[in-house]
Amino acid sequence: MSHNSYGHLFRVTTWGESHGKALGAVVDGCPPGVPLTEGDIQPWLDARRPGQSRHTTQRKEADEVEILSGTYDGLTTGTPISLMIRNTDQRSKDYSDIAKQFRPGHADLTYHLKYGLRDPRGGGRSSARETAARVAAGGVARAALGALVPGLKITGYMVQMGEKGIDRSRFDAGEIGKNDFWCPDPGAVEEWAEYLEFLRKDDHNSVGAVIEVVAEGVPPGLGAPVYGKLDTELAAAMMSINAVKGVEIGAGMGAAALTGRDNADELFWGENEGLSFSSNNAGGILGGISSGQPVVVRFAVKPTSSILSPRQSITVDGEPVELITKGRHDPCVGIRAVPVGEAMMAAVLLDHLLLDRGQTGGVRGEIGRR
Repeated sequence: MSHNSYGHLFRVTTWGESHGKALGAVVDGCPPGVPLTEGDIQPWLDARRPGQSRHTTQRKEADEVEILSGTYDGLTTGTPISLMIRNTDQRSKDYSDIAKQFRPGHADLTYHLKYGLRDPRGGGRSSARETAARVAAGGVARAALGALVPGLKITGYMVQMGEKGIDRSRFDAGEIGKNDFWCPDPGAVEEWAEYLEFLRKDDHNSVGAVIEVVAEGVPPGLGAPVYGKLDTELAAAMMSINAVKGVEIGAGMGAAALTGRDNADELFWGENEGLSFSSNNAGGILGGISSGQPVVVRFAVKPTSSILSPRQSITVDGEPVELITKGRHDPCVGIRAVPVGEAMMAAVLLDHLLLDRGQTGGVRGEIGRR
């Protein structure tokens, strides 16, 4: 009942805390025979790793993953895969002053009210550090998807920082990996950098972000009606990421401003082209089932609550206190959420691919034949 697991057939359990000896994941249900070594997982962890630019926390962690079980001769065996990432740069003393205080915007209060005690060092399980284990598990999912659906591609990027959004007319996927923000709009990068530098150094503040994750080459037919919808599972997966406060699929909240004519993605069929659509307001999912179009998910990440500006709070004794959170924190934690969103997308898609194979055996309806 502690709810540290997600997935059905491809099931992931994460463990560990921000300032513990290590953290990791146990991945169960990965198909056998998938090529997998630490080198297949490490690049995704390197993308999420802290301390790589002045725009993220300066905590220095190598985030080197170790595969402890579930493979033999570089192939998955079908048994549980245990992954471990050691913590090497904890500074728990940064949190000694607030061990008896509740940081505004953090889970300190609710963990205390629920469990009667909490790990104050970096937030324990509520820390963004927990997401390293998800990214490692997502690396396993990507390896399996690469073997089962070679054409499937998952890409995440930031589309908004605070009130500053990208100009989609300048969207260039080739720019995503060339800047510190995973930003596809080269015209926004310098402005974002200056804005975040001001918040961090001068204003002692932080800011939120919106991340978009797109999966191309998703086979049609993934997901199930009503309670097993693909968009339901994706929304839950993204919402489970620490600091995420909102999720939308396709047009999302913007669909409320559309008319039925504008929102409906018209269908076309060509003998050579096959099935096509006029648009993708549905985000690649109709009735909870993938349509074959790109699956598009966006999620909103709140501003980091650990800031150097004084905030009013209380102690465990109920006494008022003015609190400043010291330590090394992300001025925009959304930057490092991009690889996490990609990992959750991979895990959910693989899980539903396996579920679909179990139910239908890959049988599909046909179009264009009489």
